[in-house]
Amino acid sequence: MKVEEQLTLRADIYLMLSALYRQCPTVDLVQFLADLEIENAPSEMQSAWQALKQAALDVNASELEDEYHELFIGIGRGEVVPFASWHRTGSLMEKPLANIRHDLKLLGLEREESIKEPEDHISALCEVMAVLVREQDPQQQRFFNTHISPWFTSFVRQVKQAQHARFYLSVAQLCEAFLILEQVRFSEKVKGAKANSRIDVKNAAEYEQTQR
Repeated sequence: MKVEEQLTLRADIYLMLSALYRQCPTVDLVQFLADLEIENAPSEMQSAWQALKQAALDVNASELEDEYHELFIGIGRGEVVPFASWHRTGSLMEKPLANIRHDLKLLGLEREESIKEPEDHISALCEVMAVLVREQDPQQQRFFNTHISPWFTSFVRQVKQAQHARFYLSVAQLCEAFLILEQVRFSEKVKGAKANSRIDVKNAAEYEQTQR
């Protein structure tokens, strides 16, 4: 697989995660997930893709809307808090958000006026990573290590423990598997080890094996 294709696939996964966490998934997105072709290979990524595909096949629109509301909106607050500040400090709108805004400004990125959520929302951070990966920006390593790596496991754990999580259990499984591989990728770069790695939706094991 060409380097450009590898980058596109990584960016696409970040964009997919961003879309899944930003709002209740559209019918088209759920259908896309249900139609995924996944090779049978033993790996965490492959298992995660299979689980997400099956969840998309099983869920209906009404159930998914209810689940998203209970998890991320709720009455006052949902069961899951998708903000970096909360997971890192225990409070919203804290220093992690200020640091993210500072780095986004340095990167020349800013929040669209139509988006109301703070920039430390997991959806926003995944979207930023998609941009940095697609542009092969060397800042992707620092951005991930600074703003995603320290808290994504806490976020995933909260989703897995949420009472109303059904479809999003599989989203969390994929999110965790992918971000762990990204974590390894960027830690290996820090050590000066192998920097090139792969990920392919149709052969999820390939990416995982290159990180070992």
